[in-house]
Amino acid sequence: MKKSMKPGTMLNPLPVVLVSCADGTEDNLITIAWTGIINSNPPITYVSVRKSRKSHKMIENSGEFVINLVTEDMVRETDFCGVKSGRDVNKFQVCGLEREKADIVKAPMLAKSPLNLECVVKEVKEFPSHDMFIAEIVAVHGEEGLFDERGRFCLDRANLISYSHGEYFGLKRHPLGSFGYSIMKPKTRKRRNREKMKRR
Repeated sequence: MKKSMKPGTMLNPLPVVLVSCADGTEDNLITIAWTGIINSNPPITYVSVRKSRKSHKMIENSGEFVINLVTEDMVRETDFCGVKSGRDVNKFQVCGLEREKADIVKAPMLAKSPLNLECVVKEVKEFPSHDMFIAEIVAVHGEEGLFDERGRFCLDRANLISYSHGEYFGLKRHPLGSFGYSIMKPKTRKRRNREKMKRR
């Protein structure tokens, strides 16, 4: 039996990321949970940013940003960058976060992040509280240590976190299945299991 609740933003869990942006004179970080993928080819993503945030104006003016995935050992910095304003503190300095130069956009990447997505804004959708910056992913950077011997990028080893109803949760490495496993042939399933055992 279900209990009815008032309409709200109850789609959980969500990815939580640190978005870095720049305006030519300074850099800033903002924690975002309202993000996702819209299209695969070309790769299109979005971030929804509250209009009152400093990062909103920086992204609006520059037309670019970087999505930096965050790990369990970055959760305090992630929370800090979500509650503190860049108008009051230099978040890079206070959190001791190192910048890396991006290939295409002027916004910096986070060196500590296992995956950085350089993004160029293509469209802005305005809503009452937030604006959605729809952007093309123009470059991707992955931590070298997360590539296996076959060159596969193993993001499951990165200890990523998610955000659910006001709390941060670690994504533990206990996969329940892989894409297409429900219709997988027995022969393919055996081969996949052998490959998994070799990687352990």
